[in-house]
Amino acid sequence: MALKPGKFFRRHSIDAYRTKEVNSVRSEKAVMGKPVKFQGISEELQKIIDADMDNVDARRRARDAFKDVQLSIDHCLFKMPHAGVKMNESYEVNSRGLEIYSKSWLPETSLPKAMVYFCHGYGDTCTFFVEGIARKLASSGYGVFAMDYPGFGLSEGLHGYIPSFDKLVDDVIERYSKVKENAEICNLPSFLFGQSMGGAVALKVHLKQPDAWNGAVLVAPMCKLADDMVPPWLVTQILIGMAKFLPKQKLVPQQDLAELAFRDVKKREQAAYNVIAYKHKPRLRTAVELLHTTQEIEKQLDKVSLPLLILHGKNDTVTDPSISKALYEKASSSDKKLTLYEDAYHSLLEGEPDEMIFRVLGDIISWLDNHTS
Repeated sequence: MALKPGKFFRRHSIDAYRTKEVNSVRSEKAVMGKPVKFQGISEELQKIIDADMDNVDARRRARDAFKDVQLSIDHCLFKMPHAGVKMNESYEVNSRGLEIYSKSWLPETSLPKAMVYFCHGYGDTCTFFVEGIARKLASSGYGVFAMDYPGFGLSEGLHGYIPSFDKLVDDVIERYSKVKENAEICNLPSFLFGQSMGGAVALKVHLKQPDAWNGAVLVAPMCKLADDMVPPWLVTQILIGMAKFLPKQKLVPQQDLAELAFRDVKKREQAAYNVIAYKHKPRLRTAVELLHTTQEIEKQLDKVSLPLLILHGKNDTVTDPSISKALYEKASSSDKKLTLYEDAYHSLLEGEPDEMIFRVLGDIISWLDNHTS
């Protein structure tokens, strides 16, 4: 799949933006959408990444101008060898008329052992940390396919807005079902891979397509939000009422997710390099959809029937690890495994010390190997 040329993709000389200090961020945090000033980049580039990201055009400009800087940061995901991996990007209009961004990573010289279909987390994109995860999987012999949901990353839609979680899931099913029809991969085992909110997406995809997948890897899945992440009952009821009239407003109180999710302080600072991530307060309708989705999934854990690998940090204060344990216990799957990592936070593959990230990646690849041999 070739990258579709876009009128918003203007090349910038990356050398003009880099210095030896490009990997250091000033102490100012990217909290609730507050701009971060990066050292070693031009005023022109800073202006591009400080732009209002509500519209996809601005997100695409920022990513195109900043992607080489992003992937050069001193993070273990980007320092692992990934020779022999071929990558392709594409933009395709779906049945709802939205232009969806997708990317694939495939072994260059051999047929993949299996295909892994990635579901990213809330506010995220498959163009930053997911890049490092996908490269590792592809270099281990797996094909990886990922997409940005409508309203996230490089896909069309109001930034961070989920008017219907079910429609988002349908968009994922439509895109991935089409990819699975490709003659070169249609007979390969296919696995869902969901991180955080992507875990909820993966579970909903499975519940709508119970016989379509060979298994799922769920990393800190959003089966229930941690209690500290949900406003008090009365505030929640007020926000639910307001969402009917002001669905797109950014009014839901929220703590600094990077601080909650990333245990390694240096990696927490590096999260700011994900410049097209949604970092503002959740929009009212989005928050209501996430709350309703977790409540719905929690009631259907016994209907989960595919082979499962569930991974969660014991110190996760974003999604509740006790519900991952409940998923493991209640799922009707005969083939299921749960690993809870001592001391680990929410972002197991991005925000932990290097040794923990390598351990989690190793556990995932080992499970996939055991299910594709």
